[in-house]
Amino acid sequence: MTGGAPVSEESPEKPEPAPTESAPAPADGESAPQGPPAPDDETRTGGAGGNETAEGEAEDAPGDETRTAQGEAEPAHPTRPYLRWTLTLLAVALIYVCLQMPNTLGNLRFREFTRLPAEAIIGAAVLLSLPRRPRRITAAVTGAALGALTILSLLDMGFNEYLGRHFNIVLDWELLDDAQMYMKDSMGGTTTVLLTIGVIALAVALIALVALSTVRVADVLARHKADASKGALIAGTVWITCTAFGVQLAGAPIAADHTAGVVKVHVRRAMDTLHDEAQFAKDAEADTFGNTPPAQLVPDLRGKDVVFTFIESYGRSALEDPEIAPGVTGTLDTSTQALEKAGFHAKSGWLTSATFGGNSWLGHSSTLAGLWIDNQQRYRTVMASDHLSLTKVFQKTGEWDTVGIMPGVQKAWPEQKYYGLDKVYNAFQLGYEGPKFSWSTMPDQYALEAFQRQVHGKKRDKPLMSEIILTSSHQPWAPVPKMVDWDDLGDGSVFGPIQKAGTKPGDIISDSSRSKQEYGKSISYSVTSLTQWLERYGSDDTVLVFLGDHQPMSRVSGTKASRDVPISIVAKDPAVLDKIASWNWADGLQPAPETPVWKMDAFRDRFLKAYGSIPNPSK
Repeated sequence: MTGGAPVSEESPEKPEPAPTESAPAPADGESAPQGPPAPDDETRTGGAGGNETAEGEAEDAPGDETRTAQGEAEPAHPTRPYLRWTLTLLAVALIYVCLQMPNTLGNLRFREFTRLPAEAIIGAAVLLSLPRRPRRITAAVTGAALGALTILSLLDMGFNEYLGRHFNIVLDWELLDDAQMYMKDSMGGTTTVLLTIGVIALAVALIALVALSTVRVADVLARHKADASKGALIAGTVWITCTAFGVQLAGAPIAADHTAGVVKVHVRRAMDTLHDEAQFAKDAEADTFGNTPPAQLVPDLRGKDVVFTFIESYGRSALEDPEIAPGVTGTLDTSTQALEKAGFHAKSGWLTSATFGGNSWLGHSSTLAGLWIDNQQRYRTVMASDHLSLTKVFQKTGEWDTVGIMPGVQKAWPEQKYYGLDKVYNAFQLGYEGPKFSWSTMPDQYALEAFQRQVHGKKRDKPLMSEIILTSSHQPWAPVPKMVDWDDLGDGSVFGPIQKAGTKPGDIISDSSRSKQEYGKSISYSVTSLTQWLERYGSDDTVLVFLGDHQPMSRVSGTKASRDVPISIVAKDPAVLDKIASWNWADGLQPAPETPVWKMDAFRDRFLKAYGSIPNPSK
């Protein structure tokens, strides 16, 4: 046994002494014969370039063998080498999967895991060049980083699925709290706590396992340094060759640098975000109507009760997806006819939302601020600015009372100041005593009736400008409320049996077809609630502007859906709609496929100009 090499069971047998002979006794003063001297540290490590086997790194660890009666070594656990190699193969597989992990569900395919990762080849070469302690430290740190990067890829998958965009490592951590609240409303508190603990535990375990796996593989490479070096050289040559000739397998290139690409994307996204913060703050200071005197703001709407209403997740797919559209377009046609019978007329168009699948406040703020607000940092910047919101325009004139109906708000809402709302009614101030409908704290019909009872129906000295957020069409679209007689709404207890008999979120959350069906029902319910409220309580001076805040998540709208949402303006006074005739919007509550599409941030200025506001920029 030399250089720390493991004992081999196939070594040649030693010649045995004759039975009648015995070893001579040592002479006086002589020591008994001893075996070869124990190798020192340099011998055990193979010198400067030998294979490293010291400190427990030998393939057969101490304690793995026993001695026979004759003093010969034999394995104590014959199956242990198979266990060690099985663990090593599992470690290699885990590292490989993490290196190739895609960041979208659509790319989670077998062919993504049939490629040769450049990072593995480079990593092996680096680790083979390091002494034992630096090698292990480097392997552990690299493995932990790879585990963390895998978690980011999984977050990317979730954000792509629900929000139609990638995870932003600078801005999006705080949105995980909103996700937890959504889960609590959809699945219950106990389930949410257990899932949260489970997710955190899995994330920590993944990072630890990848780190340990990388250390294990690094040790194996070091024990077989010569063969590992040859393998890395061959793999590198194959990678370069495949790159040079563009060799592909199942439509994907064999040579891959996926992990390096993911790192570059995250770094670039973070740098762009930091740069965007400074630039957007400057852009927000410029305002087309920032210095417009109050008397020159919306003079053509004086005396009108103006209602801005956002319908949650009301997107273009609701009108065009063949599985959803029939029910929704039927509701829009019926509502258009009912409104016309009551003396109201409408024009409708399309806006491209700044968000997708969620983060509704980004759609609200983009529409009302006239700025493209597509991330949380931009939102915070605008909320802290003096940039004039469309709703604050009415407060600034001094000619309107302003109010917000926010059934989705369940905590302090400092945005009230930015939006110029004299009074805000949140989920706890509308008198609702009925059950929640998943995330939605109350049905839209009740919220509108409470608005009528507490605000709109009261006599006042000034007209009213209202901002209303309707939430019944918020995912997971189960259970969906049903319309009841307006006179029977009371405190909302009437919805108890409806909620109990409704579809449970867990029944549809993984079923795209059923999700589409329930989503369509929820949009029909919200539109019906709003248009019936207008029929019932609207007057000659009522102007209703209602729109969607974003498309539903991709499980419902599809991975290639646009970000467009419908918008309608409804009024009895024909002069109100005449002011927007040049917009070429479609008649009725349903925009046509060829109706012009604007970005959300264009709406504020177009609306203000259409109703007589005179631009006077602040910069």
